[in-house]
Amino acid sequence: MLHTSIARNHAAALGVASLLCVFATACRRTDFPQYPSSYREYAYVSNGAGNSVTVLDLVNRRQDRVIAVGQQPTGLAVNPVTNEVYAVNTQPALGDGSVSVIDATTNRVTAVIPVRHLPYFVDVDADGKRAYVANSGSNNVSVIDLKKRREIAVIGAGEQPGLARIAQDMRSLVVTNRGSGSISVYAVDNANDAKPLRLRATFAGCTGATDAVILPDSSKAFITCTGANKLMVISLAAAPDSWAAKQDSASMTDHLLTLLDVGKTPVNLALKPDTGEVFVSNFDSDSISEVSTWTNEVSSTYTIGAHPVFGVVSADNTTLWVSNFGADTVAAYSIDDGKMVHVVHVGSGPDALAFSAEGHLLLAADAKSGDISVVRTQESRGPALFDMWPSGGQPNAIVVKAFDAKK
Repeated sequence: MLHTSIARNHAAALGVASLLCVFATACRRTDFPQYPSSYREYAYVSNGAGNSVTVLDLVNRRQDRVIAVGQQPTGLAVNPVTNEVYAVNTQPALGDGSVSVIDATTNRVTAVIPVRHLPYFVDVDADGKRAYVANSGSNNVSVIDLKKRREIAVIGAGEQPGLARIAQDMRSLVVTNRGSGSISVYAVDNANDAKPLRLRATFAGCTGATDAVILPDSSKAFITCTGANKLMVISLAAAPDSWAAKQDSASMTDHLLTLLDVGKTPVNLALKPDTGEVFVSNFDSDSISEVSTWTNEVSSTYTIGAHPVFGVVSADNTTLWVSNFGADTVAAYSIDDGKMVHVVHVGSGPDALAFSAEGHLLLAADAKSGDISVVRTQESRGPALFDMWPSGGQPNAIVVKAFDAKK
């Protein structure tokens, strides 16, 4: 009965969206960027209950295909150099997990790389040569050589590591250990396959460590301590020959900068493209906290909607978009004005968000209704729901890959 109800609501939502597109000029399908014939842009959505990845064609605005991968895919990552996408297969029942390699030019799985138990997240370095997978069920991190298609090392971490984030300079790896409430920081040796990681520092006192972002200059990491309602800020060790190290010897070591009080149950971080602020989604206080990355202080907290779970900031640094899981909405918050300016109703249980390459579309993974809501962000009348595309059971992550097929 429940599945029937969900299907009925989904169909009704699709009908409303279609009617809106008939009567509203904001939904005109001709008002889109014009691309060269060789341009390709796809969104990839992992479907946790469908053992699949849905591929959405953002140029032609349609579902391209559904790719079978491993059991319970969760995290996704895009290679910044090659046309590859990686899907983590958690496989919760028996055995270890794996990473499926998807060729974006053909949208087919070309390899499956075994890792360890209960992986949830994958990150790829700036060179596109290595990937890092936190294995929550085996308390370690897998290092993957993407060219050789194999795991080259396994390094111990804290209890239940959920996320392994590689810094832009590829010198530091930050791992959030949810079970032990700690953060592990590793030195990365990109020339050493035998010992690619060395534990450099551990920081306790981050209960329920969950999400993490690293500034593009690789100087700081911000981590949500979900069980403590705090945000941990860590200074990452600078390179010995860098200007920072020459000015301040303390910058050569990893050290705790502060623990900030934010809202209740902080779960996600969204960094502005200009890196000046990071925004925290506070699930149980229905709010977002704005944190200055320069002063490491909470500048303000705003009510945004019921159970916010994910945020992204527009490329022009003006607007924070937040998915409100408990309200079935996506809210637009004006950063300069300090207020919510738009609310768009989407599918049931919106979670992960992603922009199209040019930012004219915002994609929301509706975890409960099993679809992707497509929001037009740049409209004279304000943002509007453009369409709803089918996905699979429990969509939980979205990444976008754009490239020229001739190259």
